[in-house]
Amino acid sequence: MTKLPLAILCAVSGCYLLFSALALGRRSVIVRKSRNRRRPSASDWLAQAGMMDVRPVEFFLVEVVVLAGAAVMFWVIFSGVAAPVLGGVCVSTAPVATYRARRAVLREAAREAWPTLLEEIRLRAGAVGRSLPVATFEAGRTAPTSPMRKAFEAANREWMLTTDFVRATAVLKRRLADPTADTICETLLVAHELGGNDIDARLKALIEDRRTDLRHRQEARSRQAGVRFARWFVLIVPFAMALVGLGIGDGRAAYSSPGGQIAVGTSIALTFLCWIWASRIMGLPDDQRVFEK
Repeated sequence: MTKLPLAILCAVSGCYLLFSALALGRRSVIVRKSRNRRRPSASDWLAQAGMMDVRPVEFFLVEVVVLAGAAVMFWVIFSGVAAPVLGGVCVSTAPVATYRARRAVLREAAREAWPTLLEEIRLRAGAVGRSLPVATFEAGRTAPTSPMRKAFEAANREWMLTTDFVRATAVLKRRLADPTADTICETLLVAHELGGNDIDARLKALIEDRRTDLRHRQEARSRQAGVRFARWFVLIVPFAMALVGLGIGDGRAAYSSPGGQIAVGTSIALTFLCWIWASRIMGLPDDQRVFEK
């Protein structure tokens, strides 16, 4: 009996290491990456979720703790080995899902904020008479989210120390770690280098582009509201039925039999794969970072 928990823990850990490659978006070494694109690192993903102070190893440890706890919970309910292993692997993705949801909320808030920020930059650089770098960092103080404000503050400190707009925008891009921010920073750099009376026209075009992209994404999300609710409903119902089954017949003893383990394991795997598949097909296309090396 003492070897069973250890075997479960080893099996769960192995399954997690295999699954984490898919959960974190990594590809097989056989699939070659495009040379003209930079794949986001773990630090980039944490930065996009507003967790700049969280190291990847700390996030990984949280995953391991959740995985072990979920495996024990499934073992208590269903006994056996298949259910704890598969259930632990599936539940261990909860921190990843929470992080992805937080990241999506912050990135969407940034998308919605950029048109207003660009309008303020245009106003300060035009009517108020500020230089484009000063107008940019002054406007950044009114950003709606704390990660954005901290990123603009760090970029402003770099500008105050070096008066180098290229280095300052590099800090801004690194802290935001967002394709939209990369595009906007590069456009601001071009406008700053060219100067003249074209700055206002360039900012107007950039604002219109950001508003068009935001409008299209909002329309796509509004059409997915019913599908997202149905996906959660399908996830909760099978687990509720499994808990009800504990009070019917032999209950946990039936789940611990070989046939019960096969049925439970198959159900967990199919439910989880359908959840991942639904997430894939409902995901809106995301831009790649092409300006950051």
